[in-house]
Amino acid sequence: MAADWGDIYKELGATPVINATGSVTMLGGSTPIPEVKAAIDRADGAYIPLMELQEKAGAAIARMVDVPAAYITSGAGSALMLATAAAMAGDDDDRIQQLPNTGGMKNEILIQTRQRYWYDRCLELAGAKLVMFGSEERTTAEDLAEAIGPNTAAVHYYAVEQDYDPNALSLEQTIAIAHAHGLPVTVDAAGQIYPLENFGKYVRMGADFQCIAAKYLGATQSVGLALGSEDMIRKIGLQAFASYEGRRVRGVGRPQKVDRQEMIGAVAAVRHWMTMNHEDRLADSERRSRNIMNAVAGIRGLRAELIDNIIGHHAYGLNLWVDPAAAGMTIYELRDRLKEGDPPIWTRVRDDEDFITIHMFGLNPGEDGIVGERIAALLRK
Repeated sequence: MAADWGDIYKELGATPVINATGSVTMLGGSTPIPEVKAAIDRADGAYIPLMELQEKAGAAIARMVDVPAAYITSGAGSALMLATAAAMAGDDDDRIQQLPNTGGMKNEILIQTRQRYWYDRCLELAGAKLVMFGSEERTTAEDLAEAIGPNTAAVHYYAVEQDYDPNALSLEQTIAIAHAHGLPVTVDAAGQIYPLENFGKYVRMGADFQCIAAKYLGATQSVGLALGSEDMIRKIGLQAFASYEGRRVRGVGRPQKVDRQEMIGAVAAVRHWMTMNHEDRLADSERRSRNIMNAVAGIRGLRAELIDNIIGHHAYGLNLWVDPAAAGMTIYELRDRLKEGDPPIWTRVRDDEDFITIHMFGLNPGEDGIVGERIAALLRK
């Protein structure tokens, strides 16, 4: 670790940490890759009308990922909100300016009970109401058809390729039923960026919209992508901050700015992701995961298991279980002691799990060794 590691934060009295949790918003989300930093620097030299840049940058991204259209947003959450606004207000400027008051317009977004998740809150920010269909155990085609009513504006789907749910209604069925009723389908696929055929897959399947979190590609944390049909992306653009200023129409997307440098950086990130050597990327992630596993091998009361998933944005990693009787501490105490060390190492134990998951995404070169050594030192005391 460099002697000046984290100094710019320490100068402010803030404490930098080693991020073994992954690409989490709370810790900053991403470290822009060199190609993105170079593109951002080049963008500093001139100003440009942002409505034009959005059009040109979106078209470039759409070509690279083989979808009809794309738009750069202030993170994937912003893309979800803008898509919901577009589903409700469309291209009617009076309705665009009326939001988040949805009086007189369809404002219900249908979502499977089984697919409620932390970020569906973003769908409500433009004034929409979430309406669940199906049960906790299963969703059928009939459940969706019966849930569609006079106030339904769209059907939302949460796509997680690495955790397929056989008891949820499939996206194919969702699209078929929704489109038969003249309703758009929106898909949260924020992390579905690998294998490359998954990038934009849901739009190519017929969904009207999907989001991507560009931080997973090595862009800045605060950038997302809206991918979709030409009509949906056009309507999303009408709700966004650039349209608020460029067309002088007061849409709800005004607070969610994206600067010109970030837009150029997003294009660079997509270009790099679609052309890079992913075999090398995956091999490096596996190597660093095994470095930690080797460091903690043979420790009494500790079980480590390699995660061999390569789908999505968190490739490889490892799960750690602790036997308190043998190790002398619980998994929660291990998490807390890692966080209390110098430098602090942040990990996470989810509420419904009894193990720590360590991801490579947020670890700088050499930090995998520090994480492994720290865990080993704590448990061998």
